[in-house]
Amino acid sequence: MSDTREQFRPDDHDNDHFLLTTVVGSYPKPEWHDRARELFEAEDTGFDEDDWEESKDDASRVITHEHERAGIDVVTDGEMRRNEMVEYFAHRIDGYEFNGRVKVWGHNYFDKPSVVEPVEYDQQWLVEEFKFTDEVADVPVKVPITGPYTLASWSFNEAYDSEAELAYDLADLVNEEIEALVEAGARYIQIDEPALATTPDDHAIVGEALEHIVEDVPDDVRLGLHVCYGDYSRIYPEILEFPVEEFDLELANGDFEQIDVFKEHEFTKDFALGVVDVHDTEVESVAEIKENIKKGLEVVPPERLTVSPDCGVKLLPREVAYEKMANLTTAAREVEAELDAGEIDVPAGE
Repeated sequence: MSDTREQFRPDDHDNDHFLLTTVVGSYPKPEWHDRARELFEAEDTGFDEDDWEESKDDASRVITHEHERAGIDVVTDGEMRRNEMVEYFAHRIDGYEFNGRVKVWGHNYFDKPSVVEPVEYDQQWLVEEFKFTDEVADVPVKVPITGPYTLASWSFNEAYDSEAELAYDLADLVNEEIEALVEAGARYIQIDEPALATTPDDHAIVGEALEHIVEDVPDDVRLGLHVCYGDYSRIYPEILEFPVEEFDLELANGDFEQIDVFKEHEFTKDFALGVVDVHDTEVESVAEIKENIKKGLEVVPPERLTVSPDCGVKLLPREVAYEKMANLTTAAREVEAELDAGEIDVPAGE
């Protein structure tokens, strides 16, 4: 797989070293945008489809610029148009239907969809979202997309003999969507597979699904895989065989206790390291984040290290999310300067 990283280096980047900074995807929605959704979904409010589209456009514009203001190299729109990572896609895939909400934990409910007939690609999922964000942004845009294994695992399967068969058919649909995104200009796509963290023994299914996904994707497109917190020792080093360039992993949440897992075998891909905890409202200092970044240099050299939050930050207060992003980028730039000056040892480069 070719090196796609350098295309995301800003033209005015001050340091010789470049630690790519990005976000995983979701971001807190402005309160007025949540209120707009409530008005749109309620009856007899006079808040129509055009009003709702305007709210989504405005929220996407605001959050894209907020990421840029924090200094992030590759941004998203914070998923302002998406309500949930499975439900959003299921509404756009033929073969799914919804039959009501199910309780998942505590007092939380999830509108879990059912696959009632073979899935088909009926309409584009994210192309218009990408085009809008790409036009708004002054920096490159990443497209997060829920992976086929999670789309299958977090749905009721009433049409396929096995979950694996469903995942492979969904992977073919994801491939179609990526082809459309690439045609629209997307060059950085992240496959989200949070379900793998809870069922690590199925890593072979995820790997096979990814083979379907990457078919005929051009070499200049950067493909990453995000896996939420779990026992990474049960999927590593096997995941190194997956046909992606970058792995985005959640490590700050576990106080980096699992960092040694990735030293037992050479980490041969790019490492997107979570350096701020998205479950903690305390904002990590720049100095603390710098120490977290240096932990990544124990696994890969700087030219293969990406710096990001652990996961989507949508559950944090918005001002906290912004401060974490701003401190993250400041820390990355300071580490780059110290690498340029030869002030930091790089164990992974020895």
